[in-house]
Amino acid sequence: MKIPEQTIRLGKRNQLTVLREVDFGVYLDGGDIGDILLPKRYVPANCKVGDIVDVFLYLDSEERLIATTQHPLVEVGQFAFLEVKWTNQFGAFLDWGLMKDLFCPFKEQKMRMQQGKRYVVYCYIDTLTSRIVASAKIEKFLSKDMPPYQIGDMVNVMIQQKTDLGFKAIVDGRYSGLLYENELFCDIHTGERLSAYVKTIRPDGKLDIALQNNGMQHVAVFSEQLYQYLLNSEDGFCPFHDKSPAEDIYATFKVSKKTFKKAVGDLYKKHIISIENDGLRLTNEGKITGLSED
Repeated sequence: MKIPEQTIRLGKRNQLTVLREVDFGVYLDGGDIGDILLPKRYVPANCKVGDIVDVFLYLDSEERLIATTQHPLVEVGQFAFLEVKWTNQFGAFLDWGLMKDLFCPFKEQKMRMQQGKRYVVYCYIDTLTSRIVASAKIEKFLSKDMPPYQIGDMVNVMIQQKTDLGFKAIVDGRYSGLLYENELFCDIHTGERLSAYVKTIRPDGKLDIALQNNGMQHVAVFSEQLYQYLLNSEDGFCPFHDKSPAEDIYATFKVSKKTFKKAVGDLYKKHIISIENDGLRLTNEGKITGLSED
């Protein structure tokens, strides 16, 4: 089997060819770096010489390059929310899912990390020691380039920390974003990963983001969803209205209260629903004409 052309990537997944078997595992072809041990406990069933295996490469406790088929909670170049397993006079050691814990030196901590607590960190290779380490000083690893987004684009975010304005977030693993607390309609937490929408792109490249896209197209989509909900409900009734808690609306429909109210207004103007004290009800006209009729 042909060995794939590649460069060995420390702290990343690599596809390496099995060179030979030994009692304690198999050795993989690391090219110029030399042979790399995959310990027996991680060798896939029926693995044989010539096979290509997908492995993660890191340094063991004796600083030797070693392979594992385990998937760590973070790779080099990524952010993660990790728990501190233990600390010593040099720093903190984080649980990233491998036998050897991920080291975060004191100089890379915003505040002294405590055992049992979790922190958002960035995983990288220390150029001085060539070790895989973590840093809680997130900002220096975020891009200073202007983000390539347009208003309304969907992005993936990781909640970084609570601030006076809301929550700082890491956008697509690269850019800095902010969710404003007065625009939130559900509880969110540090380390949580969510889908969001670009609301504003500031001159400094930082992003204002929202969990809900409140554009008219989104309202139209939800109007259809709410109409179908009424059609399928008993007696064409929905027990939500403009006084209902935003959390209850989101739990049922996964939309903000603002979007809910706009959709209600849309359906009401089309005579599809009537608004009652305790909720919404599908009108006879709405049952007959459907959403497409004005």
